[in-house]
Amino acid sequence: MQHYIEKATVLIEALPYIQRFRDEIVVVKFGGSALEEKAGVEAVLKDIAFMACVGLKPVVVHGGGKAISRRMQEAGLKPDFVKGLRVTDAASIEVVEQVLNREVNPDLVTTLSGMGCKARGIYGEDILGVNRHTETDPNTGDVFDWGYVGKIKDVDIEPIIAFSNSHIVPMITPLGWGDDNKVYNCNADEAASAIATALKARKLVFMSDVPGLLRDPKDPASLISTLHVKDVNDLVRRGVIDGGMLPKVKGAVQALKAGVKKVHFVHAALTHSLLLELFTDQGVGTEIVE
Repeated sequence: MQHYIEKATVLIEALPYIQRFRDEIVVVKFGGSALEEKAGVEAVLKDIAFMACVGLKPVVVHGGGKAISRRMQEAGLKPDFVKGLRVTDAASIEVVEQVLNREVNPDLVTTLSGMGCKARGIYGEDILGVNRHTETDPNTGDVFDWGYVGKIKDVDIEPIIAFSNSHIVPMITPLGWGDDNKVYNCNADEAASAIATALKARKLVFMSDVPGLLRDPKDPASLISTLHVKDVNDLVRRGVIDGGMLPKVKGAVQALKAGVKKVHFVHAALTHSLLLELFTDQGVGTEIVE
């Protein structure tokens, strides 16, 4: 009997959050290692199906996992990096587009639809306008060019809103359309932040391969449950926020300043971490607030 009471208690705990977030847009970004195991993908999509079922409006932005790297290797395309960022040439962008739009996206849509949740794919290049990403060295004046890598300049939210209002989950690839009428690869974290900002989403959730923001990367117990924007610069200066977490946090801060209410970082490998973070009092990851 106690077991059933505990189940009921969990549902009651979730009730006020379900009521509070009903009809609100929540942008969820996942990719990387989270896309590598079928069971992990299905667990994330079940959480998203639950969110949609109880009245939230999830919007998903996904990466390509290691499928892109594998396909490039099969095609004999060797990775080239400039200042730590992968250069995407004409041959590489064809592979990226193929994997994201024709393989990963349809698979996710099919899986989510199979859970009784309506979903449709949106090619990022249909809604994301980009500029070619270049940088100029302030000392030498040299221009660094990463090829078909785009910096997002605008987002057409109409297709996203149309799907969401029809109770269909939009599944978006991180690709953009340049002024030269060509497709560009975009950082998926930046794409999620830009989309959440344009939608003025209630929440933006980054699912990654770490539990959240850790004061000590080697100590899971050092999880920062709540982080205020005013404290971010200090953590960056001290090196607590660095590496792959840096663009996520920068995107989070920009989104919060633009009207997104809260940003979350949760561990994709923890089963149902998305639901635990959104619908329980304690949460399981890091929330960033203004």
